[in-house]
Amino acid sequence: MEKVSMLSSSEVQTVIESYPAAFRERILILRKLIIETANVTEHVTVLVETLKWGEPSYVTKKGSTLRIGWNPKTPDYYGMYFHCASRLVPTFKRVYSDTFSFEGNRAIIFNLYDPIPEEELKACIRAALIYHMAKHLPTLGI
Repeated sequence: MEKVSMLSSSEVQTVIESYPAAFRERILILRKLIIETANVTEHVTVLVETLKWGEPSYVTKKGSTLRIGWNPKTPDYYGMYFHCASRLVPTFKRVYSDTFSFEGNRAIIFNLYDPIPEEELKACIRAALIYHMAKHLPTLGI
């Protein structure tokens, strides 16, 4: 049973459908993980799915925006992007340095052919969804 109200834009689906099939499949997995995590995260009641910078983005009242996307400039990779001025990615690097690949302080990057470490990624997603409640914690509640 879903407890989160999801507000979605049809433009998001159009962008996802524009990705090559293999990447579309992976982006939809990331989207599913975001929605699943929102549904079991305390204090998240509304999840807004919209476009920011032309990419599917997810916003909550007490969280930091997270985006997912693929770019033809890096054709073998796709990513989950976070606000670069937040403590999110630096914290993920400390906690999950052996699990994920990162792009600066803004993204977790995935190779098309690598498995997605779902439980660890859900912990990162949760931290983003409630960032403004957890940013004072040493590892953001992870």
